[in-house]
Amino acid sequence: MNFTRLVLLIAFSCLIRPVLAADQIIALKAARLFDGKSKALTQNGVVLVEGDKISDVGGSVAIPPGAQVIDLGDVTLSPGFMDAHTHLTGDYSNYQATRLRELQVSTSAKAYSVIPAARRTVEAGFTTVRDVGARTYRSHDYIDVSLRDAIAKGIVVGPRMFVATCGIGATGGHFDDSAGFRDGLFGSEPDYTDGIADGPDAVRKAVRFDVKNGADVIKAAVSGGVLSLTDEVDVPQFTPAEMAALVDEAHRLRKKVAVHCHGDQAGREAIEAGADSIEHGSFLKPETLTLMKNKGTFLTPTLMAAEYIKGKLDSYPPALQAKAMAAFNTRSDMFRNALKIGVKISFGTDAAVFPHGENAKEFKLMTDLGMSPIDALKSATVNDAELLGVSQKLGTLEKGKLADVIAMPGDPTQDITATERVSFVMKEGKIVRNGPATPPPAKTAARDALEEMEADF
Repeated sequence: MNFTRLVLLIAFSCLIRPVLAADQIIALKAARLFDGKSKALTQNGVVLVEGDKISDVGGSVAIPPGAQVIDLGDVTLSPGFMDAHTHLTGDYSNYQATRLRELQVSTSAKAYSVIPAARRTVEAGFTTVRDVGARTYRSHDYIDVSLRDAIAKGIVVGPRMFVATCGIGATGGHFDDSAGFRDGLFGSEPDYTDGIADGPDAVRKAVRFDVKNGADVIKAAVSGGVLSLTDEVDVPQFTPAEMAALVDEAHRLRKKVAVHCHGDQAGREAIEAGADSIEHGSFLKPETLTLMKNKGTFLTPTLMAAEYIKGKLDSYPPALQAKAMAAFNTRSDMFRNALKIGVKISFGTDAAVFPHGENAKEFKLMTDLGMSPIDALKSATVNDAELLGVSQKLGTLEKGKLADVIAMPGDPTQDITATERVSFVMKEGKIVRNGPATPPPAKTAARDALEEMEADF
């Protein structure tokens, strides 16, 4: 063999070796498997992964020779969980400190600070999230868009993101960050570039502006909210004409519409206009829930948000305490009625109101209110995939779908809190976690000072 042929052979072998490694089949084995669509678990589950996709799945799947076998033992395999209502770039778990921090911290500093939250979320088993509003007051630098793209490029470890940019609301409404401050303190009134719009034409402009800046979904606050100081929690904040314009413009641009809504009247008007999901829905009456059922509108109940706020109620201003308790006192009956009527339930938590990474606590709250464990699991897999419009790629463990696979100990249909103890996470065929979660960043003097400042509030 001459020298030239030897060099070429070595070069060729170096070229094909990564291809062979990339094409190697990974076989995930477990005691049980939840495929995302069935009414029961499959025993002795196997998921074969080739590249970024599932090549076979089931309880009697033959493992091909040469496959890399990962036997996870007494766990249940599941599609990666989805959370349809997060604010991954926010932290409202300390309300007073957050309001001050929004006025002090630069957008770039805020962007760096959300990277650990992204990792905690995906390591908790949530491989996909919908981020429904990332507001940095008086900044048009969209952190959620940047984070989404950084994760997609592999620069940051985190869940696949569908983002809403700043969200759309009315003057003085739940999304108007200048409400509650002295008039004129921050200069000119916020407008459509800040997501604040009044009248159908302005609403259409705000939708177009959001899409222009990278929104995957349109989010609007059509009723009052809990964590806004100056509005009533259930009062309508959009007129029917504004609501119709919002949905029509979003759907023309092939974007789905998620509406923050606690109040019944606002909810009914949003459903009639064609909104794709109602977020929260605390005060929805049976008649409105029946309309949701007939229209196919999803309910994203965000039970964890109310649960967390109630647990530390004294740390919120009195006006917010009253609103939080009003919403909390009605949400349980609303959720039970939604189950009884057959409304489609999408899993969403409002993560940021509580610490990121604790999203799975929503499962137990749902089952405590009467939802079956299997249906709770489906809400975070096949249901959310339908809501997000990604059913062809995600939501179930099926041949040809993206290999988002997680494992949780034991049998979640017998103990739903198993969802809170995910030990294995694969996203698009790449292992994100196998064993203990990544420890939080080491404390620094700056972090200690920040925590001390927050404690003072």
